[in-house]
Amino acid sequence: MKIIATSFFVLLGMCSMNAQVQQQVQDSTKVENLEEVLIQSIRVKADSPITHSNLDAEDLEARNLGQDIPYMLNYLPSVVTTSDAGAGVGYTYMRVRGSDGSRINVTLNGIPFNDAESQGTFFVNLPDFTSSVQSLQLQRGVGTSTNGSGAFGASLNLLTDAVSENAYGEIANSFGSYNTRKHNVKFSTGKLSDHFEISGRLSNIQSDGYIDRATSDLKSYFLQGAYVDDNTLIKGIIFGGREETYQAYEGIDLATLESDRKFNPVGQIFDADGNFERFYENEVDNYAQDHYQLLWNERIDNNWSTNLSLNYTYGRGYFEQYKNDEDFDFLGATPITINGDEISSTDYIRRRWLDNDFYAVNGNVNYKDSKVDISAGVFYSYYDGDHYGEVLWSEFPIGYDYEERYYEGVGTKNELSVFAKATYKINDKFSVFGDLQGRFLQHRISGLTSDRDPLNVSVTYDFFNPKAGASFELNTNNQFYFSYGRANREPRRSDFEEGIFTAERLDDFELGWRHGSKDFKINTNLFYMKYKNQLVVSGIDDVGALLRSTSGNSYRAGIEIDSEVKVLDKLYVRPNVALSINKNKDYFFQRDGELQNLGNTDISYSPAVVAGNIISYNPINNLEFSLLSKYVSEQFMGNIDSDVSKLDAYFVNDFNVVYRLTNIPVVKEIVFSGLVNNIFNNEYVSNGYFFTFDDDFSVPGEVTTVEGAGYYPQATTNFLIGATVKF
Repeated sequence: MKIIATSFFVLLGMCSMNAQVQQQVQDSTKVENLEEVLIQSIRVKADSPITHSNLDAEDLEARNLGQDIPYMLNYLPSVVTTSDAGAGVGYTYMRVRGSDGSRINVTLNGIPFNDAESQGTFFVNLPDFTSSVQSLQLQRGVGTSTNGSGAFGASLNLLTDAVSENAYGEIANSFGSYNTRKHNVKFSTGKLSDHFEISGRLSNIQSDGYIDRATSDLKSYFLQGAYVDDNTLIKGIIFGGREETYQAYEGIDLATLESDRKFNPVGQIFDADGNFERFYENEVDNYAQDHYQLLWNERIDNNWSTNLSLNYTYGRGYFEQYKNDEDFDFLGATPITINGDEISSTDYIRRRWLDNDFYAVNGNVNYKDSKVDISAGVFYSYYDGDHYGEVLWSEFPIGYDYEERYYEGVGTKNELSVFAKATYKINDKFSVFGDLQGRFLQHRISGLTSDRDPLNVSVTYDFFNPKAGASFELNTNNQFYFSYGRANREPRRSDFEEGIFTAERLDDFELGWRHGSKDFKINTNLFYMKYKNQLVVSGIDDVGALLRSTSGNSYRAGIEIDSEVKVLDKLYVRPNVALSINKNKDYFFQRDGELQNLGNTDISYSPAVVAGNIISYNPINNLEFSLLSKYVSEQFMGNIDSDVSKLDAYFVNDFNVVYRLTNIPVVKEIVFSGLVNNIFNNEYVSNGYFFTFDDDFSVPGEVTTVEGAGYYPQATTNFLIGATVKF
């Protein structure tokens, strides 16, 4: 703790001393956009020695027809997306460099979006949030210091709508396959009295899903009130969503994949003899989340600016399940006798609830002149979450009243982090970057888990995360950079349930080259990510959540290339490719009752090749055709290189068309868009799970390890079409 604090203040002090001796040439200092003050402490600039990609609202608009944010990022380097329902609506996920969403740090206006306990990012709770995003930045690797849990594959920060100078209104509607439809309205008053603006959005998305019964009913809102003058921007923002989705988390086995790939086993009801009767109609996930943010950005002068953010997030909801033939023991009930027969199991319906509050405060200060750019800040958050289950009905009396709780548990988590970072321009060609962060956590859990096991945890973690880099501009077209970053990451609640308390550590090395000219741009970077005690995905639990185990030492190494080529005046090609090696070192696994060293094995869910491409053609003004392609090589869903755990490679192509109708009466513009996904009708699987268990019953005295896998098939050819009327 003392070392961290000392290092932090040394860096801050050195930067401040340097700032004081710099000549303050006001005319040469670019006045910052006040909107950018909000996220400048966690976002990097184009010439930073951090590997990143940017998208703005215009980039997102063409395909914003109802699919969720992960699908908007699908064609960025090293990104792999998947969907429970198969078509990008409902529960959707992404991986970056093989790391799942719980290892990708996500912030909304600088406030953490990852759930504090599960560390997951559930964009289904914020449907159509893309329609309220001004810009986003995806940093791959450790990236720069950010708020919330450490980035172990990437960090994604999203900036919501800017204050509009002029009043506007928008009505958007889209329709497509699987009875998918999206409707939203947006508005802004523009600046009132030169200082005030009110804007908002209401959205509804519904879909039957590609997978049987994988329906989605998603509602969301966004409301912003703002005050702005030359040096002050104050925003009060309220946004949130409610989702109800029929669950599709179980996946299917290989035989079912080949015979009925749309089959959804969730919600099956069986009779006393084990024969299928019907599906339970209300096997749904029902959750609501509301965010309240107060953001104050102040530009003191052309050099100094500050940002203060307050946040409160309220989440609550449940998923409902019909359970077949559950033992009384599990529910703590005593067997009963009916007509002389002892009854010790029952069908019952349960709800498993989450009810949580998340508070955060974030303060940053920035100094910038022609030579130096310094930021420092402090972040504090408090999470309080209740976990409990209710019994709604049981076939036999088990001593529970309606909605009586059969387990309860609570968790609280405090986080304090401080950082100081600086970029110093040595001369016109060479600049250096330094970043020091300390994170201090306390996590306490008590009560019963959903399996009715006691869980009592009280742990603290102190992390020191240094980062450094350098950029060299060879000429106006070529820049080289190098960076090193360390991240530490605490276990999540489900890890504690598995007896895992050791934190992970990542040392990330990046070496890059950027080239930019009129008709050709290319970004190339090499990376080496060295992990200690990495938590790798090793299975799935009874509700589809990923289970993890500690792999010891492991690494990821590779190259990422993305470019933009102007082939003709109206024809652009934007390819990218990521080639990587992802290995556990000396991985141990207990097979057939014996602990074995399997040597170096592939890290689960880490394809060696991920490639994307966008070909865009503008035959006339306001009309654009795009062919979007994605290739993902084969990958293992486990860490023991078993053929049973292998997912086949897939290559999928989408077609997007956008036409803007302008110069018409009454309205400003009408944007027509269409998206045909998987135009070649490939039957592919982008996600699944692998499991093992020991069979010690079949052959007395022998233990045999049995392997199995489940799959989440994705949609064949499907389409979305829409129109947005702008006033």
